[in-house]
Amino acid sequence: MTTPTPWNPQDAEVQRDQRAAYDALRERCPLAHSQAHQTSVLRHAEVMQVLLDHATFSSAVSAHPAVPNGYDQPQHTAYRRALDPFFAPERMARFEPVCRALCAATVQEALALGGALEVMQEFALPFAVRVQSAFLGWPTLLQDELLQWLRRSQQATRSGERAQTAAVAQEFEDLVARVCQARRGAPPTQDVSCELMHTQVDGRPLDLRELASVLRNWTVGEVGTIAASIGILLHWLASHPDWQQRLRGEPALLALAIDEILRIDGPLVANRRITTRATELGGCPLPAGERISINWIAANRDPRVFGDADAFRIDRDPELNLLYGAGIHVCPGAPLARLELRILMEEVLARTTRITLDTSHAPTRAVAPDAGWATLRLTLA
Repeated sequence: MTTPTPWNPQDAEVQRDQRAAYDALRERCPLAHSQAHQTSVLRHAEVMQVLLDHATFSSAVSAHPAVPNGYDQPQHTAYRRALDPFFAPERMARFEPVCRALCAATVQEALALGGALEVMQEFALPFAVRVQSAFLGWPTLLQDELLQWLRRSQQATRSGERAQTAAVAQEFEDLVARVCQARRGAPPTQDVSCELMHTQVDGRPLDLRELASVLRNWTVGEVGTIAASIGILLHWLASHPDWQQRLRGEPALLALAIDEILRIDGPLVANRRITTRATELGGCPLPAGERISINWIAANRDPRVFGDADAFRIDRDPELNLLYGAGIHVCPGAPLARLELRILMEEVLARTTRITLDTSHAPTRAVAPDAGWATLRLTLA
């Protein structure tokens, strides 16, 4: 038996480059322990064990509703049965023209302003809010309010103050209540938000807290990872001009390329689990009630599975890529995220001749709970 490697997420090394720190940590031990993150699972094999053994590693880690993936069976199954149709292929095909028009307009706006961007705040985050709002059928004024709320939420999360985080959570529930009130009596076909209000689970409609949880997941959760993904993708394209040109000429390769780029540099740090009974993982004993953190970035760079993990290879087995998770809790919004990222990159590449980094402003890495880039300046031309 072994014990998890102790580590401190606040160490300067981790703050400077969490991706490199996770790589080093993973090679020392499959598990690591910190006061903040409890037990982090770092290697691909152990992460898969956690994902597939949902009886031992429960997803019910929060006292608040987290619909759907914060539940175990049978509740999880009932919620997924009700919500997965929102991301069915025919729904994605219906949303694609709306998404493409928004992507094209976003790129054209950036070019009209000269193409010099601070990507994260001026391009990635506003686009992510707009496209998720468009999917839900939310008006422009509500998009602006959501963007402002997201920035307050990020500040509250970083503060570590429970009163502050509780206050911004209540703000979001109030926003959802206003969205629902405005749609009372509207037909379910008006927009996705209306349809969601008419969606039933086990023969009953979702209550306000469940609606708030779903909409928070579809906005806050998606916006953060979509924005991080956009920054990672644009930085990679700017850093690899040969592939940038090849993907302009062969856009059919984009879907595979995007998933591989985001395997190398992940947009989401971790998800949580809790043990339901005493168990063993990676040769380490774990008691019942142990808090687990699945480190997606470390697992997706595990050289035991991805030889030469930093190398970009679109011929890798896509089933091994944990970008959207695996098992019954695989990300339900993966089809939407893939659609949005692919179309945005298609429009960026089609409407530019080059994407270059601004060498006068070195990019800075995000720190957990964020991933990717905190600041990134580049030029679209």
